[in-house]
Amino acid sequence: MRHTFIDLGSAPPSNAYLTDVSIRESEKWYPLKVLVCHHCWLVQTEDFVGSGEMFSEDYAYFSSYSSSWLLHAKTYVESVVKRFHLGSNSKVVEIAANDGYLLQYVIENNIPCYGIEPTSSTGDAARKKGIEIIGEFFGELLATKLKQQGEQADLIVANNVLAHVPDINDFVKGFSTLLKPEGVATFEFPYLLNLVKYTQFDTIYHEHYSYLSLTSVLAVFQANGLSVFDVEELSSHGGSLRVYAQRSDTMHQTINAEVEKMRLREESVGIRTLDYYQGFQQKAEKVKMDLLEFLVQTRKAGKKIAAYGAAAKGNTMMNFAGIRPDLLSYVVDKNPNKQGKFMPGSRIAIVTEDALKFDKPEYVILLPWNLEKELMVQLQYIRQWGGKFVIAIPNLKLL
Repeated sequence: MRHTFIDLGSAPPSNAYLTDVSIRESEKWYPLKVLVCHHCWLVQTEDFVGSGEMFSEDYAYFSSYSSSWLLHAKTYVESVVKRFHLGSNSKVVEIAANDGYLLQYVIENNIPCYGIEPTSSTGDAARKKGIEIIGEFFGELLATKLKQQGEQADLIVANNVLAHVPDINDFVKGFSTLLKPEGVATFEFPYLLNLVKYTQFDTIYHEHYSYLSLTSVLAVFQANGLSVFDVEELSSHGGSLRVYAQRSDTMHQTINAEVEKMRLREESVGIRTLDYYQGFQQKAEKVKMDLLEFLVQTRKAGKKIAAYGAAAKGNTMMNFAGIRPDLLSYVVDKNPNKQGKFMPGSRIAIVTEDALKFDKPEYVILLPWNLEKELMVQLQYIRQWGGKFVIAIPNLKLL
């Protein structure tokens, strides 16, 4: 049985950016409601949008536009190469390889690799870096095909994709099929405990089918032939987990005590009780109201407000709060694939960074709050005219 965690109303798919042509047409809006199962404690959206519609050929999210994320990827590669003794006789596979942001560092280490990436926009960018890309959605069927072709992996990387799959069981089963007997798979995903603790409701959007804890991951993995042997907490994306897994039929790796320690910690905060998930709706609504009040009062005072980061989380915020161009004139983004387009739903224009230097707004809202430090350095010049940064989550603050 499933219970409501939060209801964000309705919105278009978060990466369905509008062009000068499509903005004249109607948009498809879908309910955005998240439920929790009181048996396995997996938190999931109601499935209204097919993956093919969201991860289309013109998919606009490119990982390489974040310098901090590139550093994160490079550091990870250095770590796993050393820990698992990867070399020229090994094979690395990344699921959801995006634009090659990570596999480029695997190639630098002279380790054979390939990526699986269904969106042609990002896949083509990866191919330009010399990375082999299979342009399909991953699951047990594709994993079986690759295994038959001798393409099993010593390491499979899955960063910020476990939450993006509608059939999580089929997806995970593919890993137990594609891994070599002594192979390792690592998964990174935003951590449910941080989402709840810091009211990170804007990380909820249609692309994210699941919102994961170690407790729910252990259940899903156990049912599909994988065993978790280590887990780490990361600061990326507002707080994430990195889970290390192996095939349950081989169990080559020793299980780190941190796995049971974290499972017990989740148990102690009540993650297996419905009480833990209650009250989140009210916290999200307070964030919305505080931001709206700030926008209205600032515009009444005749001051200029801009936003930075046409990210999916920003689209969730704009549409849940009902923010439109009358309150926020434009959003700046570094990604040229988004510039000149419009935010889905809110239809706020996405412009280049030059707009800030010309317009000199008193306030710049950082929509991807997880990149706060990086963006405050990048945009530090707004201080020259007395500009201030604004963060809305978990509480409204001026910086």
